[in-house]
Amino acid sequence: MHTTISPFTLAYWKERQPVGLKKFGWQGTSAEFGDIRVVCPAGRDMPNVVVTEVRGGLIPTSTFETRGAHTDVASMPTLNRSTLRVGDAPVRMHRNRWAPTHRGRSLHMTCLGDSYRLTAINRRAYELSRQPDSEDPGAVLRVRQSGVGSGRKVTVQATGRVLPADVSLAALFTGVDRSVLTRRGAVRAGFSRIFNFWAESQA
Repeated sequence: MHTTISPFTLAYWKERQPVGLKKFGWQGTSAEFGDIRVVCPAGRDMPNVVVTEVRGGLIPTSTFETRGAHTDVASMPTLNRSTLRVGDAPVRMHRNRWAPTHRGRSLHMTCLGDSYRLTAINRRAYELSRQPDSEDPGAVLRVRQSGVGSGRKVTVQATGRVLPADVSLAALFTGVDRSVLTRRGAVRAGFSRIFNFWAESQA
């Protein structure tokens, strides 16, 4: 079902669980696809695993999961050692972590026969594009964060006729650490991991 959609906004939320864990994410309503909610961490609390999930009325439920020791100091899944599913379908991912440009560092995905590219615009914005093929001109969804603190929000705008999976993926990556999609962000993420591991070892 290809649909032209109007822009929609997701507002930041957070809550503390009885055991002291903090859940956070984004939630809002798309006029065409209904309520959308992004949750991190989602599912059961397990060591060395962090998961973000998005679900909504007319979009497939998608999950992004990262495993490894580095997740103990991560508030969101990272693009390293990760798996992505849209509905029950696994999504293949690859990227060139050594590329000098934002476009070159894009995350490339193959989902249900469609090819996608996730590209950083800057630290607070990104673009998800479904690549055109012989039967479909594709679509582009731009996601931009604004505001500070509890007043943060993200705005999603689309060009072209989108699929439910497009909207699910675009929303899901609001709850994923995308910093390595820029060179500067990759450097910051590397130093942050080193510092966090050192701090954990001293505790």
